[in-house]
Amino acid sequence: MKKKTGAVVRNISQAKAELAALIAEVQKGNEVILTKRDEPFAKLVAYGGPTRRRTPGSLKGRIWIAPDFDVLPEDMAETFGVREAHSRKRAIWPSARGTQLR
Repeated sequence: MKKKTGAVVRNISQAKAELAALIAEVQKGNEVILTKRDEPFAKLVAYGGPTRRRTPGSLKGRIWIAPDFDVLPEDMAETFGVREAHSRKRAIWPSARGTQLR
């Protein structure tokens, strides 16, 4: 089998004819790159099993957002065209919820 940068490379016609051999390569831990007109379009890799489901709130209390997260330095605010807040003399970036500039 022809190897290129640690992976087995086959065009789609060859892959159809050699599917069993390519699966054996994947089982050995090698990657198989499939090409069409010399352009890679797919990669066969070993199945690693299902991913672990995320648990919402599992990092509660371990992540925090700085109190000045939405406050832009004046030079950046000027660059982005964000107006300055009168009370703080700093630009306030609108939050993701779509609230208006303060």
